[in-house]
Amino acid sequence: MAGALGVKATPFTYAAHALGAAAAAMVLVWCIHFRGGLALEAVNKNLIFNVHPVLMLIGFIILGSEAIMVYKVFPGLSHDTAKLTHLILHAIAIVLGAVGIYCAFKFHNESGIANLYSLHSWLGIGAISLYGIQWIFGFVTFFFPGAAPDVRRGALPWHALFGLFVYVLTLATAELGFLEKMTFLQSSGLDKYGAEALLVNFTALVVVLFGAAVVVAAVAPAAKVEEPEGYAPIPVIG
Repeated sequence: MAGALGVKATPFTYAAHALGAAAAAMVLVWCIHFRGGLALEAVNKNLIFNVHPVLMLIGFIILGSEAIMVYKVFPGLSHDTAKLTHLILHAIAIVLGAVGIYCAFKFHNESGIANLYSLHSWLGIGAISLYGIQWIFGFVTFFFPGAAPDVRRGALPWHALFGLFVYVLTLATAELGFLEKMTFLQSSGLDKYGAEALLVNFTALVVVLFGAAVVVAAVAPAAKVEEPEGYAPIPVIG
């Protein structure tokens, strides 16, 4: 649909990078300035929790977004180089996301808080599990040992479509996380119209815009389109 409207990916990759940088800066200001800092071991268990939103946003979502956009950001890269970069960035995102989830469990366990009782936590576990399954499928099918060429051609649109579904799921999970944390803080006395509340709400809005830019960049054609190794463009339904 984006290609049919004459929309190219390049301006959306620029917008995504600007919004991603803003979101990263905002979550760091929130967790370090307003929430006291980051730590893997601390008497103040909130510092352990603070690692969770930082790694889930910067390490999981933003780095995963770079993996999605690599084909459009560097259209001149060889197919093999772009594919390897895509694979490595997603792998790093999964590892950092897993560490971020570990920090949430660590915070809960050391603070005497129950685990996996909220929709945010359910969707989070589901999202990173699907992300891992998607990565394994992509590795086996497109990298090593690699499926037959006609199988790869048939699987590619589904791989891309499922990948975008998982990506949107991670964005929705992040938005629920911001909402859940702010609800807890405000019920504990945080000013609903104070600087911290406004910062977190605006961070969540920036993440929505960032995700929208990444999705459009992913489905829109690059300025320079080459069809490597017999692959056809990924069809977009609409």
